[in-house]
Amino acid sequence: MTPPPKNMIAGNIKSGPTVGAGYVRALLDFAVSRGADRARLLDTAGIAEGTLEDADNRLPFSSYVALMRAAKIACNNPALALHFGEGIDMAEFSIVGLICNAAPTMQEAFAEMNRYGRLVIEVDGVGEGPRFTLEPDAQGLWVVDRRSDPNAFPELTESTFARMAAHPRAFGVEQLMLEVHVTHPRPDHVAEYDRILRAPVTFSAPRNAYLMNAKYLHHPIALQPRYVFGVLSEHAQGLMDELEKSKTTRGRVEAHILPSLHTGAANIDTIARTLGMSRQTLYRRLKEEGATFEEVLESLRHRMALHYLQGRNVSVNETAYLVGFSDPAAFSRAFKRWTGKSPKAMRESRQP
Repeated sequence: MTPPPKNMIAGNIKSGPTVGAGYVRALLDFAVSRGADRARLLDTAGIAEGTLEDADNRLPFSSYVALMRAAKIACNNPALALHFGEGIDMAEFSIVGLICNAAPTMQEAFAEMNRYGRLVIEVDGVGEGPRFTLEPDAQGLWVVDRRSDPNAFPELTESTFARMAAHPRAFGVEQLMLEVHVTHPRPDHVAEYDRILRAPVTFSAPRNAYLMNAKYLHHPIALQPRYVFGVLSEHAQGLMDELEKSKTTRGRVEAHILPSLHTGAANIDTIARTLGMSRQTLYRRLKEEGATFEEVLESLRHRMALHYLQGRNVSVNETAYLVGFSDPAAFSRAFKRWTGKSPKAMRESRQP
């Protein structure tokens, strides 16, 4: 079966933070390379393998947390988050890493990471502002992580700071961090902090931050040509727009309809209950966005039908079923209303 199109929301996401599927898959692959059983990890974390096929899909942040903690146990490695941050190049699983590698300098790479970082992972507590801020004091320039309640998942602090310390060494930045502060208590694997960060670490500090070696602020990167930077940025902005759309009521409704679209059973009462609101509330919120439930369902069926037919691997009758029509003739009539063409003609026009 042809997979869903890019940027469809995977899993039971309401309005909480999400994680790019590429990031989740990178952690899964890393844990498997360290001896974990792939199927068991996915089962423990409650993640369907198919949701990881498209790196731009979104999964609940809670799924990533569950996977990290299951992986630490499976690998018998309490420092796994540090090792993951050290060992994985973001360019291998996210367009954000590619953009940073194509940035002219460290300073611009930092700005792009802040701009598009939500494509990799969203966090609570930073509002509309950037996750990381640059805050000068008498010591120098501090990079501060503003996420709220970081001690609920200190592994994210570990993997983030390990990546920030280790990856720049690939383009000649040997000592980015001069001093590191973290809010969580001192762990037993503190020796790995010393080895990877190569800077003194203060545990149980008031904030998660590191003192940046300012001499590297304008250090050149540009591992990719400048035009690549522009192309990647344009694509990343499109993904950001899709992510913002997923936070609208319409986007949330689509995300909950999609997994059961083929059943033809989606209705406003069922979706309203799933979203934890009344039928009247859902109707009102969709109306505020200029839509009705019926329009959202019709539009989703239309888009998915085009996707399946353009993929060439699904017949017209199969497409009718996948988008919730029990009667292929009814699907053909609807498709002609949407596009002015029959589904058969559309499919044949896509044949090589």
